[in-house]
Amino acid sequence: MIGLYVRPHTLHQNLVRDETVRESWSVLQWLSRLVAHDTTSSKSNLLLIEEIETYLQSWGFTCQKSFDDDKRKANLLATIGDPERPGMLFSGHTDVVPVTGQSWASDPFQLSIREGKAYGRGTCDMKGFLAVLLKMVPDWVRLADQQTTHLAFSYDEEIGCVGARRLVPLISNLPALPKGCIVGEPTSMQLILGHKGKTSYQVDVRGCECHSSMPAHGVNAVEIAAELIHTLSLQAKLQRTREGDNRFDPPYTTIHTGTVHGGTALNIVPGACAFEFEMRHLPSEDPTSLLMHLDDQSNRILDERAPGFDQAKVRFNMRSSYPGLLTHENQPFVSQIKKALGTPDQSFVSFGTEAGLYSQAGIPTVVLGPGSISQAHKPDEFVALDQLIKCETVMNKLLNGG
Repeated sequence: MIGLYVRPHTLHQNLVRDETVRESWSVLQWLSRLVAHDTTSSKSNLLLIEEIETYLQSWGFTCQKSFDDDKRKANLLATIGDPERPGMLFSGHTDVVPVTGQSWASDPFQLSIREGKAYGRGTCDMKGFLAVLLKMVPDWVRLADQQTTHLAFSYDEEIGCVGARRLVPLISNLPALPKGCIVGEPTSMQLILGHKGKTSYQVDVRGCECHSSMPAHGVNAVEIAAELIHTLSLQAKLQRTREGDNRFDPPYTTIHTGTVHGGTALNIVPGACAFEFEMRHLPSEDPTSLLMHLDDQSNRILDERAPGFDQAKVRFNMRSSYPGLLTHENQPFVSQIKKALGTPDQSFVSFGTEAGLYSQAGIPTVVLGPGSISQAHKPDEFVALDQLIKCETVMNKLLNGG
């Protein structure tokens, strides 16, 4: 039975210890609780993780955590069933993007139900999926003697899948590696077997300041940066001419420069410039080859533009990176998911998720979750209630063998 349409209300954390209450929690009640936690990536997620951990432990889940360097954020891995038996892994991130500067019709951290939609920050990306997972807990416990289930909750996905890198080792150290993983990012409940990887860098260029009337006495950092950006632009054009993968849109690796900052005044030859660029690369491609080419070009440019200026340098600082995803459709658990969905359809997307990290660790992984990516990160973010219903229906079918 799908207990979705129970009126959401604020429930005190202590209620999770009350066995007479915990079974009655609906998806919307859980979503209301999750949205009420402001887990913007710049803030701690510990209160949310502690609430989920307390609830899962009350049902007999074994829980493990890993933390960021400051102990302000945590990942949670919870297991029910025999850990020696390969089980399914269901994963989602707890952080959300900021609401700063956005105009909302209602409080973004208080769930609001209007016209068949649940509004609030993170409802779509991706606390709706987490709410479905938590609603399913009694069902997984009921079948724990027959199947093993792992639930993973990460931090800082929105700023480059940072937390998942400290979550994967916990999963890899399980007695038996999960037989499959579903990452519940919003896909409108369409099965995603592949996505692009991403690598982003900040490039710091150091030149030498001087008066603009005597440019030969200095090194123009902005012009060096401009040459490097032009090199990136040429590489981006080259990617479009190569044989790509038509399952992705666009079917090739993309490269773009997003920010540039340099110079202090027009009459000063700039001594510093910084810019950021990113690559969204096909899963089959290695992004390090582009960086090596760019490094070679920076050395050439410095030799040409800054002979005798030892202080002139170019530094590449990685901001974020995660691998692409490419899961074969013949994986047994993929067939099981298609059966539960009632369709053989499958898709590929250009945005990235934590799924590539799980796949890289040897776990067959797909992306499948409620809500549309077009609603994510926007003011008045929402997830349609029928998407939550469909997600819970599919999860129940998976639980019971499709």
